[in-house]
Amino acid sequence: MGKKSKEKNQINPRSPDKTSGIELDAAGKSLSEALRISFIILKVIMIVLVVLFFVSGFKTVGSDEQALVLRFGKIRGEREERILKPGLHWVFPYPIEKIIKIPVEKKVNLAINSFWYEEKPPQGPESRPRIEPILDPIRDGYCITRSEEQTEAIGDSADSDYNIIHCKWQLTYQVKDPEFENPERFFKNVYVEDIKPGQIYFDVMKESITPVLKDLFEGVVVTVMVNYTIDEAMFEQVGKVTDQVKQSLQQKLDEIESGITVESVQLTDITWPQQVNEAFEALISASQDSQKAVDEARTYAQKTLNEAAGPVAEKFLEALESESINQEEKELLWNQLAGAAQEKIAEARAYRTKVVEAARANAEYLQQILPEYRKRPELVLQKIYQDAIEQVLNNVDEKIIIQPTEGTKGSEIWFQFGRDSTIKPKSKK
Repeated sequence: MGKKSKEKNQINPRSPDKTSGIELDAAGKSLSEALRISFIILKVIMIVLVVLFFVSGFKTVGSDEQALVLRFGKIRGEREERILKPGLHWVFPYPIEKIIKIPVEKKVNLAINSFWYEEKPPQGPESRPRIEPILDPIRDGYCITRSEEQTEAIGDSADSDYNIIHCKWQLTYQVKDPEFENPERFFKNVYVEDIKPGQIYFDVMKESITPVLKDLFEGVVVTVMVNYTIDEAMFEQVGKVTDQVKQSLQQKLDEIESGITVESVQLTDITWPQQVNEAFEALISASQDSQKAVDEARTYAQKTLNEAAGPVAEKFLEALESESINQEEKELLWNQLAGAAQEKIAEARAYRTKVVEAARANAEYLQQILPEYRKRPELVLQKIYQDAIEQVLNNVDEKIIIQPTEGTKGSEIWFQFGRDSTIKPKSKK
């Protein structure tokens, strides 16, 4: 019994070792299974991340945009391949490549009010903004135009008389390189990279380049306006002024390689200083009256010349006063005359023909009666006298013939003139 109990005591301590070994094998298997599942999940996640990484490379370029692709900070591609057109494109995701979208079809309107005077809100019943009685160059914007007369000498007193005007402009521009027709130069020289999340690049772009455009535009307006008078800038040559401003501004933008195209420049409002409004209105009224009188005089002169000689009147007058015009050229101009001159010429030519024909007829008549005259001159003279009397009497409306008699010698004969036209109307020739 003693041996058996000792053996039992020796066997029982080993039983827990076997149980713990079995438990360890189960825990290891569970851990191994968990690690295997975790590894599978990790691989799935990595595959999903890789797929998402490559999918994120698909970028859409809008219909009004063009895009450049930067690969490690440098533009990718050559020539036309550097520009991505509207549509779906794939690029390597950031940080390998970065796509830069630039709106190239949108036209931006920029109002330039730097040359306008300050207007204060109306007070009381006034409906118009208040204007200070004195122009302040620090507060009020303006530009200057040259005087009416301008000499070539710099610093001459005739050049020192300038006029002040206020004006408002509107600039319409587009991100479009006039030379290369792509936004590459705009990206290199003007592009704004500091865009915060949630901001629209187009709005940020407008805000960032507006100061530059305003400065360039203001300098161009000042330079251009000083070459025109106030009448030319406000009335006579407005189109020429705006065209020159547009060309000069585009030239400056091209010099800095901005990649911006000036679409249009409009002069939306222009006026003289309001502090001298009454004087300017009186001047304009007088100028209009003067111009009206000049136009009427020119119209009357042109009408008179046309009525007198037709369109070639001035040219014909110059030809008559010029010694270099030969007689053939003068005759050609004579034939081109119209109006009253042509009528007078026609009448003169008809009268000349009439006189020549009458003289020729008289000569022929006298030539015919010459033999008879030589035979009986008194009879021929009496016949000529009777023919003359008959011709004269035929042209008289009323005839009174008094035959001398013996009883009328020493008598008086009274005639009453101013006949009654109702008794016998005057005959028409």
